[in-house]
Amino acid sequence: MAIKIFLSDVDGVLTDGGMYYTESGDEFKKFNCYDGMGMKLLQDKGYKVGILTSEDRIINRNRAKKLELDFDFHGVKNKLQFIKDFCIKENIEISEIAYIGDDLNCFNLLSKVGVCACPKNAVFKIKSIPNIIQLKSRGGDGAFREFADLYL
Repeated sequence: MAIKIFLSDVDGVLTDGGMYYTESGDEFKKFNCYDGMGMKLLQDKGYKVGILTSEDRIINRNRAKKLELDFDFHGVKNKLQFIKDFCIKENIEISEIAYIGDDLNCFNLLSKVGVCACPKNAVFKIKSIPNIIQLKSRGGDGAFREFADLYL
């Protein structure tokens, strides 16, 4: 079955996984513009694109809004169950979803989607998932763009 939707984790995939704080407590993250272009290239080819993260941070919401993503899921603790419910709502199969993640909270979902990938800096357990695409790029260094380019 063909992929219809591309989803990405945020921290460790679209960012380098670091959490940066100023003296006053403000948080900031570095996002890579190549990843944003990768999302746009997929949308231009008719794919729907979004983020799926366990964090619920305004900074992630702002990035999703700027990129005009089709889906913007925050604060999701059980990613696999969330996507199973999402598939029912959208009338698609989980095999029609591609997902890129890097850490243990992504493991169950990565093990079930149609196409899965991880950045170079993913933890060992994620890299051990059968058929996962292990990218050359680290999170925050264009890993999503590499995934999009490989698929396209």
